[in-house]
Amino acid sequence: MDGIGTTPPRDHRVVATDLDGTLLRSDLTVSARTRAALRDARAAGMIHLAVTGRPVIDTRRLLAGLGYTGPAVCGQGAQVYDFGTDRLLLSRSLDTDLVRELVRRIAQRTGPLALAAVSAGLGTEFLVTAGFGAPYQQHRWQLVDEPDLWRAPVAKVLIRHPDHDDDTLAALADEVCGAALSVMHAGPGLVELLPGDTSKRTGLAFLAAELGFTGADTIAFGDMPNDLPMFDWAGYGVAMANGHPRLRDRADEITVSNDADGVAVVLERLPAVRAGNRKASLR
Repeated sequence: MDGIGTTPPRDHRVVATDLDGTLLRSDLTVSARTRAALRDARAAGMIHLAVTGRPVIDTRRLLAGLGYTGPAVCGQGAQVYDFGTDRLLLSRSLDTDLVRELVRRIAQRTGPLALAAVSAGLGTEFLVTAGFGAPYQQHRWQLVDEPDLWRAPVAKVLIRHPDHDDDTLAALADEVCGAALSVMHAGPGLVELLPGDTSKRTGLAFLAAELGFTGADTIAFGDMPNDLPMFDWAGYGVAMANGHPRLRDRADEITVSNDADGVAVVLERLPAVRAGNRKASLR
């Protein structure tokens, strides 16, 4: 559905939001309008869950000042982190021998790849080989030779090739890896390899079992193909107007862009959020 919906989806208990291109504006901030909508959702008893491809170290920084205290799905579902206790509830890492072999097979099809590795755990390292560049400008990436990518447990590997666009490279990697690894296209230049059966869906399902909610209870917001598993699991999926065509095609609704507060536009239509706004205004 293109444009803003006129009939609100049914109320949901859980609001699951991607960060980049979705909850965050292009300057990586959360607008005052979106903050207010999330406040009203919490006042109505709804749970907000951040669900992102970024590792914990990024997620903590980006959500600082938002009053976020609950768990978050990070690293495409490879990590579930509890802000309240500062601990990992779930952490998955790659089988080094397996991922090196599959990267070799992908490179046989594409030619030499530029690689990056994000280490597992809370003390995240960001390592890149020559020619990769930096996915996130706010990070210091350490330039290393390929063997040094594997010096510590790795949560995910990113691949780039100058002659293949992201969609083509992701499709080729998925063909090579099959079920052995999860391949996610998370943004420009962000084609990621993760442990098999790892996705935002698996991270949310882990929290659903812990917190006692279901996919049907969840309204999810996203912008890229890595949000597809989350949309398939959630009861209602909302794609941003700036989102990837594959996600927009799968969405139940398309809202306005992240820079136009697309998350808030939808939340403000929910009866429970409107009731939460009335509660907040009485305090």
